[in-house]
Amino acid sequence: MQLARWSIVVPVKTLIRAKTRLAGAAGPYRAALAVAVASDTVSAALRCARVARVVVVTADPVPAERLAELGAHVVDDPDKGLNTALRVGAAEAVRLAPGDAVGALQADLPALRPEELDKVLEAALGFEESFVPDAADVGTTFYGVSPGVEFRPRFGGESRARHLSGGAKELTVEGIPSVRRDVDTIDDLRQAMSLGLGPHTLPLAGVIIPPSRGGDQAPWG
Repeated sequence: MQLARWSIVVPVKTLIRAKTRLAGAAGPYRAALAVAVASDTVSAALRCARVARVVVVTADPVPAERLAELGAHVVDDPDKGLNTALRVGAAEAVRLAPGDAVGALQADLPALRPEELDKVLEAALGFEESFVPDAADVGTTFYGVSPGVEFRPRFGGESRARHLSGGAKELTVEGIPSVRRDVDTIDDLRQAMSLGLGPHTLPLAGVIIPPSRGGDQAPWG
């Protein structure tokens, strides 16, 4: 039986704006960390069995080049806000494959595991519009729609409440901590390390968080 296919849209900020809340801890590694985290997110999504393509939306040539090398389809960000960027990416995804479901995934999931994302995508197929809250149950890490359904992302701030009020189904899937663990702060990065970071983020995290505090970690794969 053929798996239902998904296009995943990943928005990536310009490096001057990326990971500003980590600036104090990351110091000169902040921009490199942002690219590494996005690289692990995109790489894991591309390895997911149900994902046919990843559409990256960015206005920065550095992550654009790196993520294209990994296999992402890159389109330009019009710089009119996160949700506008996601809609641009979704429109491109529909142009490329009008019969596929479309999902949005935050770019800061450095511990993301393909098999956990696959669980989310399988569950999302049961609803026209659905989402996964972040680990704090405040924001959103994934939002998806079935083929032909209007793509209406409501990311930013307390987006869990906005997605719920907008009628999207909250997915309560067991065993998906890597999908919910986005990284905005140094404590988030420590939590992601405990799950097992991807190979792009791991070396930088080892510099930012010394082993005596973060523990010796091996990449998940």
